[in-house]
Order: sequence, then C-alpha cells, then structure tokens
Amino acid sequence: MNKQMMAAVLYGREQVRVEQVSVPQIEKGDVLVRVRAALTCGTDVKVFRRGYHAKMIVPPALFGHELAGDIVAVGEHVEGFHAGQRVVAANSAPCLNCFYCRKGLENLCEDLLFNNGAYAEFIRIPARIVQRNLYEIPGHLGYPDAALIEPLACVLKGLEETHVRPGDNVVVIGQGPIGLMFVRLAKVYGARVIALGRRTSQLDRALRMGAHDALLNTDAEDVMRQVRGLTGGYGADVVIEAVGNPETWELAVRLLRRGGTAQFFGGCPSDTRIMLETQVLHYSEIKCVASFHHTPSYIRKALDIVSRGDITARDFVNREEPLTNLLEVMRHLMSHNGHMKTAIIP
Repeated sequence: MNKQMMAAVLYGREQVRVEQVSVPQIEKGDVLVRVRAALTCGTDVKVFRRGYHAKMIVPPALFGHELAGDIVAVGEHVEGFHAGQRVVAANSAPCLNCFYCRKGLENLCEDLLFNNGAYAEFIRIPARIVQRNLYEIPGHLGYPDAALIEPLACVLKGLEETHVRPGDNVVVIGQGPIGLMFVRLAKVYGARVIALGRRTSQLDRALRMGAHDALLNTDAEDVMRQVRGLTGGYGADVVIEAVGNPETWELAVRLLRRGGTAQFFGGCPSDTRIMLETQVLHYSEIKCVASFHHTPSYIRKALDIVSRGDITARDFVNREEPLTNLLEVMRHLMSHNGHMKTAIIP
C-alpha cells in the first residue's frame, strides 16, 4: 500500500486544506478503513466556521466524522473483523468505567474517545471504537446509507428521551438535515408532525418526509396561534428545537401544551442565556430536556432503522463531490444554512 494519502486537515477558522499526509499507522486492536463515503454534517460546518470544537477536535487535525468504508488492515488481537469487510464506524466510544458510564450516561463519559479523519482516503479506527462501536454493513445497504447512522443515533436518542407516543402532536423547529431526520423519525414512531422552517423549500422537504403540516417560522405569535389551531387549542405534546438559537429554545416552550416536553437538541453558542416563565414551567408541569451525542446502543438501533429502510440516504444526501472539492463544499454549506448533506467520495 502507498504510505501517503490525501486527507483534509483543519488548521483553523475556515482553513481546511486537502493535502498529502501519511497513511495512519495501526496498533494493537486498531483497524484501517478505506473510506468509501464521508457525509457532511452541521457540526462539521460549525467546526469549519469556528476553527475548532472544544470536545471533538482541536487544530491542526484531520477532519470529518461520518463515514463508511472497507477494512484494509487489522491490528493484532482484533476479533470479529477482517480485511475486505464493509463497515461503518461511530465517531466515539465511551470508557464504560467512569462515574457517568456506570450510571448509564455513556454519552457523558469523562474519557469519551472521539475519532476524526473521515475526509480522507483512509482512516484509523482506534481499538476502543473497534471493540464498542464498529459494525459490519448489511449487504443490501450502500455506503452513504450506512454513514447516516451516526447523526441518526443522535436524533434517535433525542426523540426517545421525549417519550413520544403514537398520535402525539410533535413540532420540529428547524428543517436542516437534523430537523428533517426528526420529522421522518417522529413519523415512523407514529406521531403527527408539524414542521417549522424559515423557507418554503425546507417546508416542502419536510412534507415529503412525512410532516402533516408545515409552517413558516417568521412570527412567534402567529406560529403559536397556528400550532394551537392544529392541536385542538392545546399546544404540542412535544416540541423539538433543532436550530441551536436561544430565541427558538424559548419558542419551543411556548408551543407546548400543559404537561408537554421541550427537547433542546440544537446547541446554542457559548455564553448564551434564555428566559423562561417559572409560573408556566411549574403550574403547567413543563418538562425541559436536552440531548447530546449518542451511545453505542443508539448506534446499533440506528443501524437497524437504516437497514429496514425507514431512513435512507436518498432523502438526506443530494450530491456527491470528490475530496478535492471539500473546501468549496464547506463554504457552500456555510452560506446555505440548512442545506442537505453532501457525500464526499475520496
């Protein structure tokens, strides 16, 4: 094998270069994967814009984390995997030993191991991820379908933590790829979905994903009136905020019925605050939850959902680009907020 490869390296704010680097060396327990598809992600766009991610990536560093590919080499003592297998790897693995892991909160692991480098010809999958978060791709799935399981696992965790039930009225605020995943998944779970978005093109996509109603989110008071009108005058059972904006966090609570649940899924900028009416929270028994990242069990569940065909790449990935075009793709996604995913094909 050639000892050099092309890979995207993040150097700082809006600084990504596709350049020649060494193929990663694998150690005991690791595997080396030839990347067949790496999907763009809203988190990657944020990292590109800001130049770093405090928990996931500090430059200079290899970039990208949603991938599927083929194993080309395995390290010593690797069991259950071999060269030639088609696999999908999550971008993290918990330690299973810390305070939070012992409480079943593996996404909050004190030693959560993150792995980046999907925008490259090859990627090293560390031993811990091999052991806990690497999976063979079912034969009927394509690589872009398999690469969807990482963001889908995050969405799945967020939705299930609202305890949504069939027949519930669920409002999804934000119709980027993550918001659309919430729309589609809530529909799969039997909910009646109301999509809120800023553009008619987003709302059209939400309706195709299974939303029962789609509303332009341009005036909060008008949106509140419309949501009440669509829910018998009560408000939504569940509202999911998939934007990451303090204003829409506050709107999420205002759209709820008494006893409803707000899921603050979208991460807001650092040092932002929101204002909530304590009387409403208390006397209406409003539940506010937030969801970060995923766990191995949700990754496995997401793979099952994709394998069944409930979520497919054709719904979320609208184009393919070579690795050499990554900078152009990132700039495009940054200027077209909420745009669909692109599959980078190294």
